[in-house]
Amino acid sequence: MRFAIPTAVQVRLFDEQGRVLFLRRAGTGFFDGFWSLPGGHVENGESLRQAAVRELAEELGIEVAQEALTPVAVVHRASDTNRIEFLFEARRWQGEARIAEPHRCDGLCWADPARPPQPFAPYLAAVWSRLGQTWLLEVGWD
Repeated sequence: MRFAIPTAVQVRLFDEQGRVLFLRRAGTGFFDGFWSLPGGHVENGESLRQAAVRELAEELGIEVAQEALTPVAVVHRASDTNRIEFLFEARRWQGEARIAEPHRCDGLCWADPARPPQPFAPYLAAVWSRLGQTWLLEVGWD
C-alpha cells in the first residue's frame, strides 16, 4: 500500500503598501473563524503554481500570472493534518480582491505582515516569524 501526503499551496499576496491579504475561514469545518492566507489543495495534474493561480481566482476573483509567484517555503504540517504546504508570495496581480467564495470565507483584511490579524491560524502562526530564515519548516504545536 502506498502512503500519500496531501499537498496544498498558500499565497502571501502583497499590496503596494507592503501589506498582506488575510482571509477569515468560515463554513469549512477547518479552522473556521481563524485568519489565514488564500490557497488550497493541489488537484491531480496541476503544478504548484497552477494550483496557486486557480485558488487565487476562485477565492479572491483575481488573476495572477504563474511567473509572478515566488516560492517562499515548504511547510510540513504534522500536527493537524499531516500535509505538505508550499508557500508563495505575489506582488503583482490583476483585479480587485474580493470574497468570491462566501461559503468558505467571511472576511478579508489587509494587514502589516508583522502584525497578522487575530486569531491567526495556528499552522501559520507557528511558521510566520521563521519565514525567510529557512526553506523547510516543520510545524508542531500543542
